[in-house]
Amino acid sequence: MNVVLANRQRTRSLNPHLLKQIASALLVDLKIEDAELGVHLIATPEMTRLNEKFLRHEGSTDVITFDYSDAGRRTPVARRQLYGEIFICVNEAVLQAHKFGTSWQLEIVRYLVHGVLHLLGHDDSRAGERRKMKREEDRRVRDLSRRFSLAQPGRTAKLSSCKNR
Repeated sequence: MNVVLANRQRTRSLNPHLLKQIASALLVDLKIEDAELGVHLIATPEMTRLNEKFLRHEGSTDVITFDYSDAGRRTPVARRQLYGEIFICVNEAVLQAHKFGTSWQLEIVRYLVHGVLHLLGHDDSRAGERRKMKREEDRRVRDLSRRFSLAQPGRTAKLSSCKNR
């Protein structure tokens, strides 16, 4: 299993080693047997370029996933390999955290989980599938937040670890 993290933004300071640990823990929890995953933390201008070029959507977005598997789309249950990249916009995480009254660190983890679920075949384009994916996303974020401290109010905004419970 190989997870590569690239921090190409200056919006917020974070602990890339810890985020890589969180990504690895998620893959283990999902019983992924083989993975090549690139996670890119980027700012709004780069996300806007990606969104407009590859998805033909105007403006920025929170997360974009590129699936490089040659197996094609499978059902989420059947897929145990993962090959792809996840681009996460830290600026969007900060905005959404403010909007929803949560931490930007938790939003980053939520986007990571969301991207991995897409790589596993989950689809959020239809209402029923979107609800199912959201439930799974919420469950995975809750599980990870029990093992990792995802927000440190009143401290420097960094992803920081805590002891497993």
